Amino acid sequence: MQLTAWSRDLRVTAGGSGVVSHVGAALLRLLADRAGLTGALSAGLARAGWWPVHDRGRVLVDLAVMIADGGDAIADIDVLRHQREVFGPVASDTTVWRALDELGVVQLRRIAKARAKVRARMWQLLDGPPAARAAGRDIGTGIVVLDVDSTIVIAHSDKEGAAATYKHSYGFHPILVTCDNTAELLAIKLRPGNAGANTAADHLDVLAQAIAQVPAKHRRHLLIRGDSAAATHAVLDWLTQQDSKRGRRVEYSLGWSIGEPERDAITALPASAWSPAIDADGGVRDGAAVAELTGLLPLPGWPAGMRVIVRRERPHPGAQLTLFEHRDGWRYTAFVTNTTVGALQWLEARHRAHARVEDRIRCAKDTGLRRLPSREFAINAAWCTAAAIAVDLIAWLQLIALDGDLAKAEPKRLRYRILHTAARLVHGQRRRWLRIPSRWPWAEQITTAFNRITAIPDPG
Repeated sequence: MQLTAWSRDLRVTAGGSGVVSHVGAALLRLLADRAGLTGALSAGLARAGWWPVHDRGRVLVDLAVMIADGGDAIADIDVLRHQREVFGPVASDTTVWRALDELGVVQLRRIAKARAKVRARMWQLLDGPPAARAAGRDIGTGIVVLDVDSTIVIAHSDKEGAAATYKHSYGFHPILVTCDNTAELLAIKLRPGNAGANTAADHLDVLAQAIAQVPAKHRRHLLIRGDSAAATHAVLDWLTQQDSKRGRRVEYSLGWSIGEPERDAITALPASAWSPAIDADGGVRDGAAVAELTGLLPLPGWPAGMRVIVRRERPHPGAQLTLFEHRDGWRYTAFVTNTTVGALQWLEARHRAHARVEDRIRCAKDTGLRRLPSREFAINAAWCTAAAIAVDLIAWLQLIALDGDLAKAEPKRLRYRILHTAARLVHGQRRRWLRIPSRWPWAEQITTAFNRITAIPDPG
């Protein structure tokens, strides 16, 4: 068997022409233009009497496209820049650095407004966001689900704001909100590594930003999910106030710490209070059950209508249990909600679907958030905004232009199959033609995606 025969006649030389790579990145760039994002960012970042060589909206979009394409350093913009025949003029890495340095609080606020405006248009093109799902069924028609969580971003050098984290690592501790319906990254707040996991002010700030990103007509019914770090008095009181606004329903489903009062309430539960839990597909989950503790718990000072629901499950081998859990062999978790209708099993399964935010965070880290480029905190915060735009572009691409497995693929797979595709560039009939190899398995999907994006109405 000749294992190395494939390379015997292979030679590599420079000097080729007419071949370009990263063709799929043009999908994202074209989508940003057709959606109106490039124009909206350009208008938001414009300054009277100042005409830079490279429009700042264009620079920010190109940076987001580069990040979505897998770039994790500003110098990676050269991948787009040196394919001028496809992408036209692209700013140098020096210009990108300068553009990020120009983004202060005012500019970031304008960017947020531009993103919200374009998001409303995209959701209109989609005829509303897809329904979020849990336990094999839709959570509810018209319900927009927002998941809030924090994560650790490791810093391998001394950067402004980097500090020891609660996980005994070193870096940053950003908090973010994703939309479970669409996989968009609505808001992100970069924080020092020693920022608290349950800091209410940060949760309120990022949640307010995220809700502002939801188009106005779709804010009428929201579900906010989070872990126990979000279940503070300030956050729950604020969510209750939002729920009381006319024409708006805001439900919450937040993790809840189990302390001595909860342990006493669990002990007092009769066996008949427990109902079988359901799994992610909606079937009965063996060895798991749910019950409500609300009537057995003293809850002074907490919002009226707040319910406490507990789940018990036989632990997996090697799981660390508390002394209370060792006593009866069950592992307990709890959450609070203000939802008044629905079986306990369904409410618990709906809450457990919050775990998808971990997948969103992993994908976001694979799309720019794993490595922050600068020693300056402000530039890194601006980079996080560009990464959020990159996540949105991928989400819109999958919602509008892709089908089947590609519409659900994670960024790494999408890059290997779509974004990094090579093609031959030819000229004819006063047009440029990208000829994707016919044997490329995803050639048809790429051409279909281009046609769908081109068909998006001009933003005007």
